[in-house]
Amino acid sequence: MQVVGVEPELATMMGFLPACSYLAALQHGVCGHSYSIVRGFTADVSICNAVISMYSKCDKMEAARHIFDRMHEKDVVSWNAMIVGYGIHGLGKEAILLFEDMKNGGYKADEITFTVLLSACSHSGLIAEGKHLFRAMTQEFNIVPKMDHYFCMVDLLGRAGFLDEAHKLINTMPFEPDAHVWNSLLAACRIHRNIQLAEEVSEKIQTLGPASTENFDLLCNLYTTAERWDDAANIRIQQKEMGFKKRPGCSWIEMNGVVHGFVGGDWSHQESRKIYKKLEELMSEMKRLGYAADSEFVYHNVEEEEKEKMVLYHSEKLAVAYGIISLKPDKTIMVTKNLRVCGDCHTALKYITTITKREITVRDTSRFHHFKNGACS
Repeated sequence: MQVVGVEPELATMMGFLPACSYLAALQHGVCGHSYSIVRGFTADVSICNAVISMYSKCDKMEAARHIFDRMHEKDVVSWNAMIVGYGIHGLGKEAILLFEDMKNGGYKADEITFTVLLSACSHSGLIAEGKHLFRAMTQEFNIVPKMDHYFCMVDLLGRAGFLDEAHKLINTMPFEPDAHVWNSLLAACRIHRNIQLAEEVSEKIQTLGPASTENFDLLCNLYTTAERWDDAANIRIQQKEMGFKKRPGCSWIEMNGVVHGFVGGDWSHQESRKIYKKLEELMSEMKRLGYAADSEFVYHNVEEEEKEKMVLYHSEKLAVAYGIISLKPDKTIMVTKNLRVCGDCHTALKYITTITKREITVRDTSRFHHFKNGACS
């Protein structure tokens, strides 16, 4: 726009900043923030809210809080945006403390406030706090829980292993739970390897209407974990017959203002040879330290060597390898993925931080994962 002499307006930035948030394109986001300051757009609350969201989703929570604290005027969206930031970074207690500040400041919480608070509790394992907030919605704030709130509670209980309690909550909902809620319980069944309940939940989901690829993927993962290869294969056949394709994983990393995208086994990048060579080197080092490919995330009963190849070239590993060969050693590698990070990649990235002495941050659809010195936040 600027090249052809058209100056972006406030409405343009309201579209541009969220796009930077989605891609975790920090350099572009900073440019958008700077431009907004120069044009005087930051006097608008909505622009400041978008900037807060952009920084928090680009792994810059200090910058997000800096903007938030210096806002002359805030609205409920401002508070919600900051709570979301704490939640996706696994800072549930900070999210709750901010909520207390919100109440003390005279701001009225809305439905979204409780959705993001419950989500923050889920990602931080704050069971008691989540239950208290869920009760407080109706008892203190006269807000009737909706589908999203029940989804968060099922997610909270399911992640913690309280599958029966989560199942009971679904069955006592005052309205018909949707597939999204049931899928949350199905995901918990996969984590805690409860095949019997998973099959029951999967059947329930299919009665609600057209199945989704998420339902198939979760059940297939569970069968794979249990080494029930025939059942896993049948799920894939059924998925194909119904016209659903497994959603491909895609990861990207921003480098000098350019976003580089990768899919599993991708050779399209101009630096592919160097990337794959680096991954092979890392694999050798990881195996020396005790790493073994996790067969739980391989859909076929194959030899160990083949399993290694199938998981080695996942998209997030390719993006991380590109970051290692391209960024200075003191720079944190920031990768974004369109799906959840698989368990094997989660384990591998811990090893990679030990080997390279580098910090790696991965933002998936659920939250941020901060890897450092062989551990994840």
